[in-house]
Amino acid sequence: MKTVAECLLSGGIIIYPTDTIYGLGCDIFQHKSVERIARIKQIETHKAQLSFVCYDLSDLSQYTKSTSTPLYRLLKSHLPGPYTFILPASKEVPKILQSKKSTIGLRVPDNRIARGIVQELRHPILSASLPGEMVEEYTDPELIYEKFGSQVDIVINGGIGGMIPSTVIDCTHDTYEVIREGAGVVDF
Repeated sequence: MKTVAECLLSGGIIIYPTDTIYGLGCDIFQHKSVERIARIKQIETHKAQLSFVCYDLSDLSQYTKSTSTPLYRLLKSHLPGPYTFILPASKEVPKILQSKKSTIGLRVPDNRIARGIVQELRHPILSASLPGEMVEEYTDPELIYEKFGSQVDIVINGGIGGMIPSTVIDCTHDTYEVIREGAGVVDF
């Protein structure tokens, strides 16, 4: 974990397992790394759908605007887990990561490798899905390494990954909206 954290702190990009699919990750404070991820995904930085992968909800108050008690309870009851919650971003979110909507995706995966990296790093990882539509290709870390090894600094072998991404829920309005149904069950 220390080696991975040092790689991220020095501007590296990793591919790592989560509780759903493998993801691209970098340090949220490394602007050049964010730009590299956008290049790998072949999209503009401001159009990239990026999430903050956190160890737990302790980063919530720093990177999001204040949350209501019912919303906090919803997050607490579903995280760690296969969910990405879209929340209003605070001013602490690096400018390069601020979208026109001023939101961030918050993710706390139920995966010891992903959470171990974040714990060692001591702040969130910026995370994105691997490029392309062929999710089946991205379940085997050896195939992932063959395809992306020259574009990233580390590919972490966490075993065979899943094929279903996280469930994405927009919590920026009073009525929560499921943006993408994924591995997380919507039960609210």
